Parts: sequence; C-alpha cells; structure tokens
Amino acid sequence: MFRFRFRDEKNRYELTELAKMFVPAEELDCFAEDGDFFVIPGPDEMDRNAQKRVLYGYMSEKTGRELKWGTLTGVRPLKLFNKLVRQTGSADTAAEALKTDYLVSDDKADLLRKVWNTQSVLTFDRSPRAVGLYIGIPFCPTRCLYCSFTSNKYSRDKADAYLNALEKEIDAVSRMFSEKGLYAESLYIGGGTPSSLEEDQFRRLTDKTAASLLSPKTAEFTVECGRPDSITECKLKALLAAGCGRISINPQSMQQRTLERIGRAHGPEDIVRAFSLAKDAGVKIVNADLIAGLPGETPPDMADSLRRIMDLEPQNITVHTLAVKRGSRLIEQDKDLSYSGGDAVYEMLAQSYGTLGNAGYSPYYLYRQKHMTGNMENTGWSLSGCESIYNIRIMEEDQSIIALGAGGVSKLYYPEEDRVERVANVSNYEIYIDRIDEMIKRKEDAL
Repeated sequence: MFRFRFRDEKNRYELTELAKMFVPAEELDCFAEDGDFFVIPGPDEMDRNAQKRVLYGYMSEKTGRELKWGTLTGVRPLKLFNKLVRQTGSADTAAEALKTDYLVSDDKADLLRKVWNTQSVLTFDRSPRAVGLYIGIPFCPTRCLYCSFTSNKYSRDKADAYLNALEKEIDAVSRMFSEKGLYAESLYIGGGTPSSLEEDQFRRLTDKTAASLLSPKTAEFTVECGRPDSITECKLKALLAAGCGRISINPQSMQQRTLERIGRAHGPEDIVRAFSLAKDAGVKIVNADLIAGLPGETPPDMADSLRRIMDLEPQNITVHTLAVKRGSRLIEQDKDLSYSGGDAVYEMLAQSYGTLGNAGYSPYYLYRQKHMTGNMENTGWSLSGCESIYNIRIMEEDQSIIALGAGGVSKLYYPEEDRVERVANVSNYEIYIDRIDEMIKRKEDAL
C-alpha cells in the first residue's frame, strides 16, 4: 500500500491521478493520517509541477517504473506544447521544457514536436461562426470486448425510432445555425457504427444531414463505417451523393484469432473487401484504425497487421493504445492489463511509428485517455494533404463543437477566456428519444 498526505488540497486530484498511473487505485491511500506515509509538499514550498515531480520520483523509485509521458495526466498534451511554443517562441525549446519540467521522455517529446510541425502548416477557418458538428449513431452489429462507449445492438425498429428523434434535433440545430449565422467547418457522423443501419436508413441519415447541415463553407464530411462487414456499395454511393469525402474503416487488427477474441463478426478478408469497395466507389480519404495491446497479441502480430493495412493504401492510419475502461467486458477479464501490458505496447508503438514515418505518413493529431495500457497515447498518421480537420480541432479545443444524438457532448468555446462549456445530451438512446425536446432546449439555451 502506498500511503500519502497532501499539503495542497487544490492539486490533490492531479497528484492522485499521477499516482494511479503507477499502481491501481486500490493500492493507494491518499488520505493517510497515521503510520508511515509520504508527504507531498504544499504550494508554499513548490509549484504544482514540482509537486508532481516529487511524487513521480517517489513512485518511480518504489515501483521501478518510469512513465514515458512523465508527470502529464491530461488527455491533450499538444495543448501544453502549443502553450510552451508561444511562451518560448521555439518548438525545440518547448520540447526541452517538456523533458525538464514534466519529465517527458525524449521520444514522446519528439512525437509532439512532429505533430506540431504537421499542424503548423495547415490552415483552418478561424471565424467564430465556424463550428464542428458531430452526429452520434449509438448502434453496432456486436459489442467489442474493450468497448465502453454508448453503443447498442442494432435493430430496425429501434433505429427507426432513434432517427425520428435525431431528425428533430437536426432540424432544430439547422434553425439555430440560420438564426446565429453559424456553419459547419467539419461534420463527423460517428458512433457506434453508423453503417450498421440498413441501406435505406443509412441513406435517410446522410441525405438529411447533407440537406440540413452542410454548407458551401463545409471543408470536411466524415462518416464512420467502422465495421468492414457493414459496408455495402449502396451505402458508399449514399454517402458520396451526400458530399462525404472521408470514411473510417476500422480493422483494429488483421489477426483472425484476435478479431474473434474481441467480438468482431468479420475477418481479414472482409477488411480487404471493404477497402476495395471504397476504392472502386471513389472515396477520397479512408482512415483505418489499429489498436496496440489487444489481448493475446504480440509485437510481431501488430507489425503484421500494420503491413497488411498499409498494403490497402489508406490515406490515414490511426494507431490506438488499448484502454481498459470501466463498463467494458475486458476489465472483468483482466483489470490490471493496463499495467502489465505496457512494455509490449511500447514496442508495438515504436515499431509502428517507425514504419509509418518511413512510408511517408506524418503524425498529425494525438490524444490520451485514462487507463491506457502503459500510459501511452493514440496518434493519427496521415499522408500529406489528407489530415482530418475535425480530429485536429476537437483535440485542441479551440472551436465550438455541436454534438447531436444520444451521448453527444457539445463544447462551446469562448476564445476571450480560452474556456470550454459543455452541454450534454443523455447517453441512453431510449431516454434521448423520450426527452428529445429537452435536449433541443439545452442547445437553444446554450447558444
């Protein structure tokens, strides 16, 4: 048991989160009052970063572990890097500050610098009237072993009822946009798996979205078609007709035994078929997701999956780190996987990043989550000119994002204060249907 006493109550949360990156929460007593305990100095003795360095040193010594992201506990390390660049006037100096002040490893600081380099030459619509739009479809063909998202097994009747409510919210947001002079810079339909809808429902969704929410100023329209076995020629034609230029096909792995283990109903051959359909249909940009650290996989498995995906020539490849989340079936099987699998995941990521860089892909956005195996990261890689606007801007939180559907969390950005205010829809899709008028009223009040 690791026992602590905090002298800075205001920094207790971040310090506790840092400690939990070394050991599970049940091994921590952060409110020790007697016996042997480690005292975390207070603000009169040192600043918050120094407090975290002290705790990091103690935990690292006691556990024999080092964290590649050092003392950082947030999900958006690039925001900190951008801030340091503005303060110091140099990306190189910012990277050195990460290593010195936050104990970030050389390779992770260099990865952030590469992401910053990619983003620094891109242009975005900085008008306060330009927003990102997200539409959530909370249905999937099956539930994956690691999934903790708002997702439900598809049925036609349930999906029809959901689309009825969603269209009501789409109409309301369209009206609000007209009244406020807002428009979508980017639009993302995610989930769940939107392509789990039947063909007529899918066309209904894409047609309604295009007619109500797209504008001549919309620079990017993405649709998640994550499950390869849910993709058909008819659905691809529908999304292209609606103006969609980017889709995601998410293999997660190209190993048959892994796909079966995590609850996928498709095999590698379905992935190849889906890519062929998308290419023949004329989809301009395809993203493929892979996950490092899936149960039973080794670094050679990950390397083989990446090679086989690259053979399909996607313009984007997003390399995720497995997160062992509450609410997933995976945590019931191995609640300590996020600690025990760290070394293998680090090797998987290092190999993948080297392979992608040598093949002409550049890292263009990055984020982290709680309970990630080895305390690593998710990184999007792209061929030049194919970077996703939506992915970059939602991670940097420098633009309002309006989210529709069950589980959607709108984020209203106030640039003068550099502040984000969240406005959430309920997560349960049946409650969302019953309370759709309330969801609309929340947005009206916020906007």
